[in-house]
Amino acid sequence: MSQLNNNRSDRSASSYGTIRVVLVDDHALVRAGVRGELEYAVQIVGEAEDVADAVDVIVRAKPDVVVCDVHLPSGTATDVIAGVVDRGVTSKFLALSVSDAATDVISVIRSGARGYVTKAIKGDELIDAVRRVHSGDAVFSPRLAGFVLDAFSANLETRSNPELDELTAREQEVMRLLARGYAYKEIARRLSISIKTVESHASAVLRKLQLSSRNELAAWAANRKLV
Repeated sequence: MSQLNNNRSDRSASSYGTIRVVLVDDHALVRAGVRGELEYAVQIVGEAEDVADAVDVIVRAKPDVVVCDVHLPSGTATDVIAGVVDRGVTSKFLALSVSDAATDVISVIRSGARGYVTKAIKGDELIDAVRRVHSGDAVFSPRLAGFVLDAFSANLETRSNPELDELTAREQEVMRLLARGYAYKEIARRLSISIKTVESHASAVLRKLQLSSRNELAAWAANRKLV
């Protein structure tokens, strides 16, 4: 991340309002760099380096915005989002990552993040992204916008697909992960539910869609552009 210009002293936190932010990244040096770019404009109320710590810090601090790395040692930003949602916290998430892979962008946005920017972002642009996410805007690095539009189009197709009306929202989540080849254990971790619950949802999905195997489900989902 590039350093801000020397006009930093001309801009104070009061000009942005008091936005409370938690930083999540497994590299202490990265957190220090992000904190250095943000701390004069927002209030840093916590830091974490893995999924469990992040969930605990966010639940405790209840920040306005969480600036979160996508890939963490014990999981992903998606796991952090699921963990805090399950505990009733409504903080907004801005993903900050070295990855610009479409799969990462789409996964994190579908999990509920309001924005996704890469670590090539400039300091003043990151501040602006935090402010915009806090105000309810969706924010993305320019070259990532196409991935998000594609994902949105896929969601529109999903909502207009009458076959999916048979599935609950949770069953649809499990269905997509099954179709992508995730094991029950991985699905349980991503959705913060038990393996037995995943098995129950998987059986319901196959029964309701009148399919007999995960291979059939993968083909069914791919043909309908659901994964």
